[in-house]
Amino acid sequence: MASSLGMQSSPSRTASFLKPSSSLSRCCSRQTSLSFNGASTRISSTNTIKCDISEPLNFGNGKPTIPVLNNQTLPKFLESARVDKTVNRNDTRLKLFSGTANPALSQEVARYMGLELGKINIKRFADGEIYVQLQESVRGCDVFLLQPTCPQANENLMELLIMIDACRRASAKNITAVIPYFGYARADRKTQGRESIAAKLVANLITEAGATRILACDLHSGQSMGYFDIPVDHVYGQPVILDYLASKTICFSDLVVVSPDVGGVARARAFAKKLSDAPLAIVDKRRHGHNVAEVMNLIGDVKGKVAVMVDDMIDTAGTIAKGAALLHEEGAREVYACCTHAVFRYSVHLQYLINFFDVCINNFYFSHV
Repeated sequence: MASSLGMQSSPSRTASFLKPSSSLSRCCSRQTSLSFNGASTRISSTNTIKCDISEPLNFGNGKPTIPVLNNQTLPKFLESARVDKTVNRNDTRLKLFSGTANPALSQEVARYMGLELGKINIKRFADGEIYVQLQESVRGCDVFLLQPTCPQANENLMELLIMIDACRRASAKNITAVIPYFGYARADRKTQGRESIAAKLVANLITEAGATRILACDLHSGQSMGYFDIPVDHVYGQPVILDYLASKTICFSDLVVVSPDVGGVARARAFAKKLSDAPLAIVDKRRHGHNVAEVMNLIGDVKGKVAVMVDDMIDTAGTIAKGAALLHEEGAREVYACCTHAVFRYSVHLQYLINFFDVCINNFYFSHV
């Protein structure tokens, strides 16, 4: 007879185990029978499992179901499934870091959120190179970097890129670049031959540096969002300006919204809808060069009205100053200039603007977000 090796479970023990009335409170032991060359040897296992539960196993679907125990000690072979995964609430996974462009804004944001700014070391070498080192761990964290690319735009942009790279190399989970003022946004198209589209270039640099999301405020044009290959959250300063105008108790029938140039018509129209569909006027502007504006004429009626000029930024104030002068010449009773980004790079136009509204300077509202 050929040699054989076989394992058989005890029939009596198996039958007893499958009985619906069997209780897990019993000590269950397993016995096996080995048969080798006709000789039979019975071995009892020394490992026994004792379950302190009175409910029987449920074999309704053919498979045993392990019941859930509340506030009871499970057997050791199930302890790994009860590992406490509670996260320390004091150890937040959201980190907020500030660049050197606008630390006051970052402090206000952190105070509003009830957080502390992350510790970061930013310095410049003698030749102007920028050095960035995070002073705390960001591994697995959602990191927000607050760094507008306001003047000096090139310095602040490069600092932002290095901050993003530092967070990426520190194994941050998500990196959101918060850029309230997005530099190079005006170079978003080709108006002449052999021009660069710098807005697309900057978008590529930020993406390649390692940012996973962008948060920007009042971009110069909505098409700039399409330059990014990552999600972009575009927020507006419009609600803040509307609240200010509401506080001035101006009769809506006297309001007229003015776009300082043709490119801002869509922005001005959306603003006018929020002001009970106020009428719209457009300043026909021509540029003879960068930061050089010349007003030609006005499209619309502003006589006896309160004119509200809406723009995304005031750089040298050439457009706003000459547009305000034109509106007064056309008979506007009051002129409000509303913008989101007050860049205010000094020029003769800005000084002219200040002198022109020396009497009613309080009517100007600039919300620097």
